[in-house]
Order: sequence, then structure tokens, then C-alpha cells
Amino acid sequence: MAGNATFVPDSVLFRLCHGREPASEWSLEAAPKFMDKAMAVAVSPILASKKAAARAALVGVNDPAKSLLIECFRQFGIETKVLDDNAAAHLQKEKYEACVVRMGPAALPVMESARTSASNSRIVLFAIGGTAKEALKYSKVGINAIFHEPLERPSVLKLVRATQMLVLHELRRYVRIPIITEISLAGNDGRKVTATSIEISSGGMSMRSGQEIASGQAVEISFSLLTLPRMHLRGTVTWKNPGSKAFGVRFDATDERRLKVKEWIDAYLEN
Repeated sequence: MAGNATFVPDSVLFRLCHGREPASEWSLEAAPKFMDKAMAVAVSPILASKKAAARAALVGVNDPAKSLLIECFRQFGIETKVLDDNAAAHLQKEKYEACVVRMGPAALPVMESARTSASNSRIVLFAIGGTAKEALKYSKVGINAIFHEPLERPSVLKLVRATQMLVLHELRRYVRIPIITEISLAGNDGRKVTATSIEISSGGMSMRSGQEIASGQAVEISFSLLTLPRMHLRGTVTWKNPGSKAFGVRFDATDERRLKVKEWIDAYLEN
């Protein structure tokens, strides 16, 4: 994994959703299409910066991290506003599409204020600093992603790019929700594994664990999702990435409990 941001490569997400490797895009016939895509990626942030389509609040973030975040969000058409000590009260009154909060004792009241606000309950929450393990303390508010320190421009841009559709409310195009929560897995051999979620879709989840788990293993998984009571689902480990300790579980298509996950995602993606 390059950089310091917590994210999942597109090829990994493809395996999670489809259970197979993505076809290679690079060939002589595909080259023009590949170049078109590259030009679109290069040009679109510049065009987007002319008119902001969303706002992100920055709470407890000082320079140089503040300046870097402002610059990187602006490239994707996202305005930023630095909030003062009254951030929690401010988030109850004013609408934002995203919020970056420095992890620490003051973070939870700010995140809870955003999640309980009628206008910001679906806000994309970014934490800055700390680790995924520390983020589990905030599971009830549902942190979506973490900017790991020290912040570096390439990794910050990569994470903002990975979540921009969610922030910009292009929600129906973004069928995977990044969220950090604790996952318990029980194998059919009775062995139990604890993991941390990375993303969830209606068809499965990607997660990370320091414990070993076999590809093809049938598992019973349980987890919590913000407003939902604890979920229990059957699934199968479909892929592994030993280097990052990440793996994916595809939900059992015959398990009707997975429909609750789909309903939650649909509700999360409502404007």
C-alpha cells in the first residue's frame, strides 16, 4: 500500500463485488480509451475548482495539515471551512457534506453533533491522526476514513479522490461505503477472528486483520452499522492481500439478512 491513507485499490474492490479479477484495460485497442480516462482525471479537478459543489468542515486541524487539506479538497470542487471551539454547535445548525476531525478527547462530541444533526446525519466523517484500531472507539458515530500522519500530499489526494463521489453526493454511483467498525468472524471450524472493516457494499465487505484466515473459508460475521442493531450474516472469504492484511467476504446470496445491509446502504445514500 502506497502513502499513508487508509483506502482499498479499485482492483481489490472489483474482486469484492464480483468475485473475480478485473480484465486488463491496457492493450493497443484500449490505449485511446486509457488516454482519454487519464486526461479526464487530470483535467476534472482543475475544472471542478472553479465552482465548489460541497463543503467540508475542518475541526482541530492546524497548519501545515490545514493548508494541505484545503488545497487537496479544492482540487475536487470541495470548499473547506475551519471551525472554532464551537464546532459541535455549528454542525447542528449548518450543513456540510464532509467533516475532518483531529482524533482525540474533543473529537467524539463533534462527531456526535454531526451525526445527530438533521442536515448532517449522512456527513462523510474523516479522522486525522491515530490508527484504525483507535478509530474503533468511535464506532457508534461511524468514521468513514482516516488521514494518517504525517500527512503527505499524494496520500491525501488519493483518499479525497477515493471518497469524492460520496462527498459530492454523486451517491448512486458510489455503491460502496467506507466505514470503520469492528468485525467478528467465526469459521465453520469454530475458530474466531477479529477484524476492522474498510468498506461495505450490499454484496460483501472488505476488512483487515492481523489474524490469519484462509481464502475460501465459510464464515459467520457480525458487526454494527450506526443505527442498525448488531448484524449477523453468513459469507465466504473470496480474496486476500497478505501485504496489507486485507481480505474480502462475499455475503451468502441465500442469507436474507443481507437485505438489511442493502436497506441501510440505500438509506445512507439518500439525498
